[in-house]
Amino acid sequence: MKMSEIKDLTPAELVVKSRDLRQELFQLRLQQASSQLEHPARMRLLRRDVARLETRLTQLRPKAA
Repeated sequence: MKMSEIKDLTPAELVVKSRDLRQELFQLRLQQASSQLEHPARMRLLRRDVARLETRLTQLRPKAA
């Protein structure tokens, strides 16, 4: 997910998307623990996407206050 796509989302959509990505990351961690993970690079991409979403949420918070 690119930052240009993230900028178009509302704060509520950002929270939902972040929750979904965190859930997917959790599932991948479970697969990794049981040695069933097929694409380990996906974990890295998910972590970066979550960080991008959290960064955008942090940018929006001072404007809302």
